[in-house]
Amino acid sequence: MRKILLILCLFCSLNVLAQEKQEITEQDYTNQQVEMADSFRADGKIYVVVAIISLILGGLFTYAVLIDRKVSRLENLVENRSSKHLVG
Repeated sequence: MRKILLILCLFCSLNVLAQEKQEITEQDYTNQQVEMADSFRADGKIYVVVAIISLILGGLFTYAVLIDRKVSRLENLVENRSSKHLVG
């Protein structure tokens, strides 16, 4: 338990040290060139990226719904068994 607490404190302290201050200049406020996905957009690959991200998020959502249904079914099964056990 002590090792786990020590590791947890270590990771928390690393997070604090990673927060270095960045100086914001006047040039940062007037920057009009944002080159985030210009090459992907120019090549038409941005649609592939959006499709893959949508597919992954859709899969995660579907998985969460299926797991929720299974858990609900198991909860009902346990509830029915416990009520039968109390009656019988």
